[in-house]
Amino acid sequence: MILDRLARATDDRLRLSPLTRRAMAKVFPDHWSFMLGEIALYSLVALVLTGVYLTLFFEPSSADRVYHGSYAPLDGTTTSAAYASTVRLSWDVRAGLLIRQTHHWAALVFVAAILVHLARIFFTGAFRKPRELNWLVGVTMLALALANGFTGYSMPDDLLSGLGLRIIVSVVESIPLVGSWLAFLGLGGEFPSDEMIPRLFVTHVLLVPALLVALVSVHLAMIVRQKHSQFPGPGRTDHNVVGSRLYPSYTLRSLALFAWVLAVLFALGGLVQINPVWLYGPFAPDQASSPAQPDWYVAWGDGALRLFPPWEIHVAGHLVPAPFFPGVVLGGVTFLALYAWPFLERWCGGDRRAHQLLDRPRDHPVRTGVGVTALTFFGVLVVAAGDDIVARLLRVPLYDVLDVLRVLVLVLPVLAGALAFLLARALRRGDAARLGDLTGADLRAARGPADGNAVAGGRTPRGTGSAGGTDAPEVPASDRPGERIELWPDGPVWRWRYRDEQAGVVLVGNRVVPTAQEAADAARIAYPGVDQVRVPGPRRPRHPAGSASRCAGGATPRWGSRSSRWPSGNGVSVAAGDQEYEVWGLWSVCSSEGRVAAFRRHRVPRRAALGSYRTASRTSGRTRVEGERRAGDRGREPGPAAGGLGCRHRLRPARRRHQRPDGGIPPAAGEARLRAGAPRGGGGVHGHRVRQGHGAARRLRRHLRAGRDPPAQRTV
Repeated sequence: MILDRLARATDDRLRLSPLTRRAMAKVFPDHWSFMLGEIALYSLVALVLTGVYLTLFFEPSSADRVYHGSYAPLDGTTTSAAYASTVRLSWDVRAGLLIRQTHHWAALVFVAAILVHLARIFFTGAFRKPRELNWLVGVTMLALALANGFTGYSMPDDLLSGLGLRIIVSVVESIPLVGSWLAFLGLGGEFPSDEMIPRLFVTHVLLVPALLVALVSVHLAMIVRQKHSQFPGPGRTDHNVVGSRLYPSYTLRSLALFAWVLAVLFALGGLVQINPVWLYGPFAPDQASSPAQPDWYVAWGDGALRLFPPWEIHVAGHLVPAPFFPGVVLGGVTFLALYAWPFLERWCGGDRRAHQLLDRPRDHPVRTGVGVTALTFFGVLVVAAGDDIVARLLRVPLYDVLDVLRVLVLVLPVLAGALAFLLARALRRGDAARLGDLTGADLRAARGPADGNAVAGGRTPRGTGSAGGTDAPEVPASDRPGERIELWPDGPVWRWRYRDEQAGVVLVGNRVVPTAQEAADAARIAYPGVDQVRVPGPRRPRHPAGSASRCAGGATPRWGSRSSRWPSGNGVSVAAGDQEYEVWGLWSVCSSEGRVAAFRRHRVPRRAALGSYRTASRTSGRTRVEGERRAGDRGREPGPAAGGLGCRHRLRPARRRHQRPDGGIPPAAGEARLRAGAPRGGGGVHGHRVRQGHGAARRLRRHLRAGRDPPAQRTV
């Protein structure tokens, strides 16, 4: 009851019902690859939850501390406060090691999910118009995730993280002219400085997370504002989205995924050791550990530094050190290419149309080849970051491993990209459904000239228009046997569905509309060129007029239940006999058949108007039941002059009372009734006008339950 009233009061002030109703009706595709972004989101939630716990015990300071704790080898050792608090958190704080390792694993999964999600968007062409801005936001989130992961990795001030921070500082200092100034500004002095760890802490827990939360919000807002992209399939066009509604199907599936992500992360944190800083020891500038590898998401930079030869050049009298090219140029060119790719592909291919259907990798061989080349190149760099471990495992000299990796990083990406291009072209041209179904003839045909349907290495999907680089509208297909749009009435509202007899697909529209014309217009937008037919709707369950249904004769349904779902906001028309009554505001009504009738400006049968009944206005911040009017009086908003009742309490129906004859509605035995106002000219409830306020509502209910006429009162 308390939550019910709180929800009503909140909705009465903020008008959240229409927004919530539209949000719950939004459709999301069901393909598994669309859940990769949610894995990243839920990993970010896990990072925030575990990070708040760690912040309570971590001391971001470079001041000297003498460690006294459960880890005996370091007991009595003088270390930095950051390192001592990290060891104490791991050994002495309850659940500290579990939370710290879960936090570390969540960071690894977070970056991996973003990267795989971006790869899915790249290979399917989801970055094309109108989603270029979302692609830019995603690339920016990847850069921020890398930065935040590295700052968190460096805060414990252990020997391994200190060595990685020393490498990054050297890369920044290698920038000609401004490198030394940038490093000094970021650290607050020469490395290692006293301000280094506090600044890393502020960046890690405040600045970058705030930017990530803002970008995630913008990303989700753009997804809601734009239609979600989907893969081609029966019933899927550039004008619709086929999938599950946000509530309840998609919500339950998403919550289950959230639970699985948390379960996996905490299982990894409790069972798989990661970053044991007590074994590395505190950071000392004159010491280094070997073998030493960073986390995988920055390992490509470490591998590039190891593979690049020690070449140094002079430009205009300024030295350009060797770390500048693999550390600064490679990373800058990579992210610049990611930012520019949507516009570069549009410029090269001339495709300026809006796309809602995704490509398969085979549909765009050039893009597939470029993507595989880049992934192979960075994969070799990640392997190169562990060249010392590879040399130890293979028992070969380290420099021999370096020579082999230097050849592979130049040759292997080109070979992998060319192979991916040929396979994608063979799959596109041939009849093979999967990669394993390709034949030698398909591969030989793939080496021939491009077919005429390709646009910059890609094929235009069916139903998306001609490939000409213009924004021409879609031309409806004339050969669609077995496809049709079916419209049918469902009580006072209309529904529609798409049916494809050949594919065996039936897709139902996610919203109901009050008229057949609106249903036809919605179907025409989703499926242009498909014939429309009217069909009888499914049979509705019937109950005897005097039987006790789930709504009639009982208490008013609870807020948010199936029988009181939020309807639309302003005018609602209810037909009762020969007259039409209009209630101004938010309302719901249950008929004796147990069905909900709560939609915008429509007519329902008389029995639906005489069931459990309540209204809530969205004007002046108060709940009102306004007077009744005929259909021809819609131009004037009803007010107290027409007879009305104002109160904040919801009205409950009288229990098994017959409608009084002076109310203007013939009685129907066995039905619960509560009338809002009277016929035009009657004035008020049962021909009376009642005063606005809480007491008026209580007195009105008492009179109705007692079977008496409510007293005539003046209208305020």
